[in-house]
Amino acid sequence: MFVLGIDPGLSRCGYGAVRATAKGPRAQAIGVIRTSPADELPSRLAELQLELRALIAELQPDVVAVERIFFQNNVRTAMSVGQASGLAMAEAVAAGCEVSQYSPNEVKLAVAGDGAADKVQVQMMVQRLLGLAAPPKPADAADAAALALCHLAHAPGRARLAAASARTAARVAR
Repeated sequence: MFVLGIDPGLSRCGYGAVRATAKGPRAQAIGVIRTSPADELPSRLAELQLELRALIAELQPDVVAVERIFFQNNVRTAMSVGQASGLAMAEAVAAGCEVSQYSPNEVKLAVAGDGAADKVQVQMMVQRLLGLAAPPKPADAADAAALALCHLAHAPGRARLAAASARTAARVAR
């Protein structure tokens, strides 16, 4: 399975592409898409959309895992994160990818074993789990890779649940 994690943001949108291998998860690409705060909002959204589209087309992930907006104190930040999240999900679906969403606590729990882990702990665990020479920076990139790792951790359970649901539906249909 090949997962592209997206930590949505308008100024910095983190991405982390992780492939499941027999030897464990391996990073394919980790980075950040940046837009300039000096540009107008519609231009920034269009730029982010084009960058996300190009990234998804280049990497061709099976799944795109996006951070679910859980809570923001700053309404302006929440709006821009929501807009970036919507772009990421729409571009993923348009490219034929499955989309999954995870809360920050789910990601931290899956990667660091603690839903209250801080940014440094997440960066260090991403480094360790992916066998990287250094922690991914900035934190947005590490968070995106953590999203991909979270999906890989949850994928077997999701597959079992889907199979059980299909069996139940087949029995009910008879």
